[in-house]
Amino acid sequence: MKRDDTKSSSIIQSYQPLATRMRPRSLEEFIGQAHLLGSGKPLRQAIEHGILHSMILWGPPGTGKTTLAQIMANIAKANFQRLSAISSGVKDVRKVVEEAQIAQQEHHQATILFIDEVHRFNKAQQDIFLPFVEEGTFIFIGATTENPSFELNSALLSRTRVYVLKRLTEEELLEVLHAALKDKKRGLGTLSLEFPDDLQLLLVRAADGDARQVLNLLEIISDLAQEQGDKLVVTETLLAEVMQVNLRRFDKQGEAFYDQISALHKSVRGSAPDAALYWLCRMLDGGCDPLYIARRAVRMASEDIGIADPRALELTLNACAVYERLGSPEGELAIAEAIVYLACAPKSNAIYVAYNAAMQDAKVNGSLDVPLHLRNASTKLMKNLGYGKTYRYAHDEPEAYAAGENYFPDELKPRVYYQPTSRGLEGKISEKFHHLHELDKIARKK
Repeated sequence: MKRDDTKSSSIIQSYQPLATRMRPRSLEEFIGQAHLLGSGKPLRQAIEHGILHSMILWGPPGTGKTTLAQIMANIAKANFQRLSAISSGVKDVRKVVEEAQIAQQEHHQATILFIDEVHRFNKAQQDIFLPFVEEGTFIFIGATTENPSFELNSALLSRTRVYVLKRLTEEELLEVLHAALKDKKRGLGTLSLEFPDDLQLLLVRAADGDARQVLNLLEIISDLAQEQGDKLVVTETLLAEVMQVNLRRFDKQGEAFYDQISALHKSVRGSAPDAALYWLCRMLDGGCDPLYIARRAVRMASEDIGIADPRALELTLNACAVYERLGSPEGELAIAEAIVYLACAPKSNAIYVAYNAAMQDAKVNGSLDVPLHLRNASTKLMKNLGYGKTYRYAHDEPEAYAAGENYFPDELKPRVYYQPTSRGLEGKISEKFHHLHELDKIARKK
């Protein structure tokens, strides 16, 4: 038999998930985070020499925050205490403090206090750690998926160093996958599992940078793989069934990512608020970073609405600020408000078109000199050279407009880049420009 499906109760009770069994035990086994743990990097050197300091490990799920803390404790031979901010309170922290003091005084052993999801502690709870970190009662390591700048108080941040962990690349996730497939003691090396390379790639892409997710999915796949002869075979059908919950996820590197962003943008541009709201929710439900959508909304406000409704840009920037300050779900609602407003606002791409045309002229025509009358005469020499000599101060002219004046380089014929539409505020701007252009015609005839 390739696998034993009849497990005794004792085996079931001692069972550990594949992700737990494959947890790296040393820096050599640790995959990813080369920017922190590569050869010669300060953090790696500190860990290898057992010289540790309080820190915050900030990164997405499955990037190795807990594992790294445990490896630090093992190398430093420190007393490792782990608490979760989700289920722990002040009483639990005080108990750890007592144990750390005993370990320090009686056994001359340092204690590492690892707090998972540290951002779940409120600012008052975070203050509890300050005196003990200051006194060296324990080395504090907090793990968070949220921006420490917003979620942790400044006093705690000032006593720790923040390390940013990155999502694992596809290559790194494949390395995690292969290690589990080959390891005969902790992984699946005892199974004869036929897992085509193209399906492995689909698996790691679905995991979205999360090593734990890769191993969890692999374990499910290995349990459900069909027996064919003396092998267990992973098929595309099986992979689709196992990943059906994840197929909705927002693939940051795949076609679905760009398709859904495109659908959202085009729904806003097409003044379809209901469709825009649907695509927004599709992406949020699939795991897309809300701030990414908020940033794209800022782009939509500039590209598709512009001066037709200047409030659009202000509202989208406010939505970004609200999400950064409050997080979910309050911040997501602010983004939804901005998206619906954009879809309902008058549309104009006049600024977008004008910007691209002006940029093209700037690139093609090179470094043309600024006309003398537009230069600032800040010294006597500049005045003698004619800087600003014939400049017409617009406020001194009728209607505060120097009719017929030219502000382009002498070698460049005056252009008209910005052509406001008749929609929204641009309608009034268009009327004003039409009047000013008529004044220009009259002045030039004179």
